[in-house]
Amino acid sequence: MLIFLDSANLEHIQSAARLGVVSGATTNPSLVAKGGGKGTYKEIVLSILDLLSGEVSVEVLSEERNSMIEEARDYSSWSPRIVVKIPPTWEGISAISILSQEGVKTNLTLCFSLNQALLGANAGVTYVSPFVGRLDDVGEDGMRLVADIVETFSRYNIQTRVIAASLRHPLHCVQAFKAGAHIATMPYEVLLKMVDHPLTTIGISRFMKDAQRII
Repeated sequence: MLIFLDSANLEHIQSAARLGVVSGATTNPSLVAKGGGKGTYKEIVLSILDLLSGEVSVEVLSEERNSMIEEARDYSSWSPRIVVKIPPTWEGISAISILSQEGVKTNLTLCFSLNQALLGANAGVTYVSPFVGRLDDVGEDGMRLVADIVETFSRYNIQTRVIAASLRHPLHCVQAFKAGAHIATMPYEVLLKMVDHPLTTIGISRFMKDAQRII
């Protein structure tokens, strides 16, 4: 399973890239606003692409089909590694069905049901992104949805890949691995927590103290 960073913070992305395990990134207008980067949306996205070797998802701002299509065409012209995030609305599914025929890579964002995932897959979407944390927030089992999508796609040999999104903590990452998600996209803070473990910290401290005795 690949690891993506759910961020538009260039400092965080650069730091994550140095770790050597982060392949790509997912972004949206809110993340770009929080990231504090200077420049246009396009400039920030291109900077992210320079830092990573994999794909970067960017989100459409329009809600009407034809406008979504025009935005997606523009975004995809920036780089062959751009994936366009489109929500599973009536207009969005319709836009995906056209864009997929044109070879534009798309990501069904804000996916909250197997029905939405199946509609996206039939429209030719490249990725579906079930939002685990947001489902958990309203009392549903977000990771169960990830597992259901993976199982159903596998049963019917559907080529659409599954991105476990809205991950809130390291346990979500482990569960996403076990559920069979192809990609887990997470905030920088969650990636840091994946690396950290108190027993590792204690072990290193003990080794260093012992080393000082023999040097």
